[in-house]
Amino acid sequence: MKVQALIALALPALFAGCATQPDAEEQAALVADARKASAALTQKLGGELKAAIAADGPAGAIGVCKTRAPQIAADVSQQFGVEAKRVSPKNRNPDGVPDAWEAEAQAGLEKRLAAGEKPETLDTWQIVRTSGGQQFRYAKALPVQQMCLNCHGDPATMAEGVKARLAAEYPLDKATGYAPGMLRGIVSIKRAL
Repeated sequence: MKVQALIALALPALFAGCATQPDAEEQAALVADARKASAALTQKLGGELKAAIAADGPAGAIGVCKTRAPQIAADVSQQFGVEAKRVSPKNRNPDGVPDAWEAEAQAGLEKRLAAGEKPETLDTWQIVRTSGGQQFRYAKALPVQQMCLNCHGDPATMAEGVKARLAAEYPLDKATGYAPGMLRGIVSIKRAL
């Protein structure tokens, strides 16, 4: 009986590396869900940023990115059963550093942007194998909007209050120097398969 129990426990682990690729219909459903999760994150965060800017100015909105953005990402992750986050090679938040897949995805999206694709349509996805099994990976471009320039534009033209707040909240900040239409980063969605 003990041998049978051990075999029953070992078989799923043995065949985990042999998992089949999701078919085209399953992949389309994964992409659709990832797009919904990405949209939920960006819409909720964008709404809160606009409200904070209207109430307290750009310096006041920095707190939204610092405290609310991770909470919103966690809420979206739970709602959609994924791991959702924003990352950028020029990160502001120390937790926003892209992994290798995310960095490659953003680089590919930037090439497509340079080739003339519209920033709002830029996304990519892939099924990848990891030591833990297969994962669905998705990246949605985060294009710089006019509103973003208050805190992510040229530091020479930023309001002194914004610069002071950024220096206090993010002493290792790399997320400045952007212009409208550039990609500031990506929304990254990860789901175990």
